[in-house]
Amino acid sequence: MNFSFSHVIIESMAHVLPPVVISSDDVEGQLSSLYERLHLPFGRLELMTGIRERRVWDGAIFPSQASTEAAKNVLKKTILGKKDVDLLIHASVCRDRLEPATAAYVHRDLQLSEHTLFLDLSNACLGFLNGMVMVASMIEAGQIRSALIVSGENGKPLLDHTIDFLRKNSTITRREIKSYFANLTIGSGAVAAIICHESLVENGENKLKLKAVSALSNSNGCTLCQGDTTADNALAMQTDSEALLKLGVQLAQHNWQQFLAHTQLKNGDINHSICHQVGQRHRALLYQALGLDLEKDFSTFPFLGNTGSVALPLTLSLAVEKNILREKTALLGIGSGISSLMMLVENI
Repeated sequence: MNFSFSHVIIESMAHVLPPVVISSDDVEGQLSSLYERLHLPFGRLELMTGIRERRVWDGAIFPSQASTEAAKNVLKKTILGKKDVDLLIHASVCRDRLEPATAAYVHRDLQLSEHTLFLDLSNACLGFLNGMVMVASMIEAGQIRSALIVSGENGKPLLDHTIDFLRKNSTITRREIKSYFANLTIGSGAVAAIICHESLVENGENKLKLKAVSALSNSNGCTLCQGDTTADNALAMQTDSEALLKLGVQLAQHNWQQFLAHTQLKNGDINHSICHQVGQRHRALLYQALGLDLEKDFSTFPFLGNTGSVALPLTLSLAVEKNILREKTALLGIGSGISSLMMLVENI
């Protein structure tokens, strides 16, 4: 499936980085008895993933609280007022609870207008990008003029539960530990974006135009990464990382060819690229499969880890903040399920 947009602007972006840093050495230190029993080399977590640290919130926090802080930051940047926001989307994996929508709490805490619609949109690590496509389509169709998309991920409960489980499980084998390894790379963060019709934009400084999207799905991979709550209400997730990586890269490779045909671009036309922030092996294999120049990549996983739906848009937000993007940037989204979503954004 392909989409083209002519009037959609990413007007402002903002993020929040959690204050507490947990290094990969810290994680392995908590698992020292397990590492020694299974004869696992210390340092393997960073060596295999390139993730030296991840960040977590200081104390208990709801996803809506993290998202609200990012939203407050973006509302300080935008030329638009709260009254101009037609739609609010909360797009994270983490939610406050099943009902009501987590977006309801963000709407309340921001004191948005009663005319601002709100909803949750979740699709693993692609939720935020899916929200961008939905908003862009509504703007292009003239249904809304602007929207606020937010996401707040709290990965610490999953990290804590995984470490606790592995420490208490005295029979787990080297083979069995593999399905929990991805949990040890998880971090936290929050991001927000104001997306609007180009007629509302006064100047193009630090603004991007959303031009095109290509999407493909392969639900045969829906069992390769599954997360849920346990009986004691803890978070748990198991991932077949090797199979997920292989199938995800294959799907992305097919989608990239569709993306190039849709945009009538060649690899050399891309000035920058940002992929979902999983780790160095995923990035290397993805860029090799797509034939993209790794020198054009901008990444945050070494110091943020994998922050779920926040990962790619927060990395984009940091790139915009550092003012490093020029001309054409490709956003390379992959989410468990499996879905692939490629976006073209351009400086204006």
